[in-house]
Amino acid sequence: MPECNNPLWPCAMTGAAACLAGFDGIAVVIHGSSGCYYYPTTLLHAPLHGTFICEDDVIFGSEGRLVEVIDGLSGTGKRIAVITTCVPAILGEDIRSMLDGHDVILVDSPGFSGNVETGYAKALAMLEPRINPASPSVNIDGVCLFDPFAVGNEQEIRRLFTLASVPVGTVFSRDRFDRAFRASAFTVGTNTDFPSGVGEYLGGMLGFDAIRATFTRIGEVIDGAECDPVYAELDQQEERVVRACDKYLHRYDPPVAAVFAGSSYAAFAARVLRQYLDAEICCIGSRTAPGDAPVPMVEAAGLSQVKNLIQIHNPDLVIGSSFERSVSGTAAFVGIIPPLRGSIRLAPTPLAGINGTLSFVEQVLNACMDHTP
Repeated sequence: MPECNNPLWPCAMTGAAACLAGFDGIAVVIHGSSGCYYYPTTLLHAPLHGTFICEDDVIFGSEGRLVEVIDGLSGTGKRIAVITTCVPAILGEDIRSMLDGHDVILVDSPGFSGNVETGYAKALAMLEPRINPASPSVNIDGVCLFDPFAVGNEQEIRRLFTLASVPVGTVFSRDRFDRAFRASAFTVGTNTDFPSGVGEYLGGMLGFDAIRATFTRIGEVIDGAECDPVYAELDQQEERVVRACDKYLHRYDPPVAAVFAGSSYAAFAARVLRQYLDAEICCIGSRTAPGDAPVPMVEAAGLSQVKNLIQIHNPDLVIGSSFERSVSGTAAFVGIIPPLRGSIRLAPTPLAGINGTLSFVEQVLNACMDHTP
């Protein structure tokens, strides 16, 4: 049985909740202890329901508590989804039999079954999304509640689609539940650590080069798409990035950067830093399965490993989460993955799309200037 072997990255149960809770029309029940409920609720900022298994339930069984919660939700008009956690899985309870006669989506996703992206993929597969081949639109995927940039990413891609006169299909996973069964035959991605696997993938939206390539494909397959306004904005905003970075490099040396994130965001950050700031990428630590990047990725499976990498390379700039910030010393820091503690986040800032790259470069330049004598 696979294990959740990265203590810096949430477990499969949280990933399943992130997927299902993003759909309006699903009531998500966490079948487990209070800790299993409060952790994803706090992290995802989404309305979840819990069975709150206690010691007596471990001894005598949790069926009564589970059925009570489901009965209480049956009149809401929402489809009920039950996510199992470690306790019922270890007890070996037959949850499917307990739910006999109840129309629920059951996702067996205890914490030890994998990491957050594993649970997300499993929950989405359980929904069995369907394609409407007649839809003239394009889906947006990678919009996962776990990602602090999810809402900003969705808004930014919707903006670019409007510029190009491209209708938006289904947003995975932040949409009405019924739209999961009327998805487009084409999809673009914002964060490829959380792919939907629905439709033909046209490309990603992280970085100017990726956006150009993706809109070229959109123009080839979507009748009526007018991509020239997007290309014009790309050229204009990339010139601004180049000027700002050149101005920085006239005064300061290129930074030595250590990047820690999921594979998708880590590769994006490393490419942007190298392309526009001539940065030396000393290491990339990936929370997810390592992917293609300007320098080889290694899996960052614990804080001690992260700390060792930072101490070995002594970077000027650290990209990551609050975990990396806690061991980065005096290096400049930019946060792109959760947890991001110690700061207030209200605006839906993107990392994908044109404004996502602008925002990232802006944060990097300001962080580096603040930490450079």
